[in-house]
Amino acid sequence: MERLWAPWRMRYIDSSNVKGCFLCKYIKQRSDSRNLILHRGKEAFIILNRFPYNSGHLMVAPYSHISSLEALSDAENMDLMKLIVFSINLLKKAFAPQGFNIGLNLGRVAGAGLEDHIHFHVVPRWSGDTNFMPVSAGTKVVAQQLEETYKRLKKEIR
Repeated sequence: MERLWAPWRMRYIDSSNVKGCFLCKYIKQRSDSRNLILHRGKEAFIILNRFPYNSGHLMVAPYSHISSLEALSDAENMDLMKLIVFSINLLKKAFAPQGFNIGLNLGRVAGAGLEDHIHFHVVPRWSGDTNFMPVSAGTKVVAQQLEETYKRLKKEIR
C-alpha cells in the first residue's frame, strides 16, 4: 500500500476537539490576518476556510452566534447576502474562477461541521479542479497555501 503524507491535516483533526465556537472566538480576538478574516461588515464577516475544498474557499457568517436562518434579523440577512456577492466579485478579481458553489449546511446530518453558528460557504470552481484523488485516496488537493490566498484576496480588497 502506498501512503500519501499530509501532516498539515493533523490541525484539522485536532481542531475537532476544541471547545466553543471558533467563529465567535476569532471575531473577538481582532487578529484578522492570523485568523484569516478578510472583511468585516456591519452584521457579518468573511473568513477563509482553514480546511478548504478549493483555493479561495470562503465562509460568510453573522457576528451573532445563531444556528438557524429564521433566527437571523432582516439586517443580518441583508448583510450576509451582500457579503456573499462581495465574496463572489472578490474571488472573480483575484482568481478568475469559472463558477461557484455557494452553500449552507443546517444541522450535523446536513454536513454542518459547526452547527451552532450559521455560515455560508463560497467555493470557487474551475474546469478540471476535481480529479481522482478524492475518489481513490479520500484526499483533496488544494493548490495554494492559505497565507498566499489570504494575501492575494486582501490585496484585491484594498
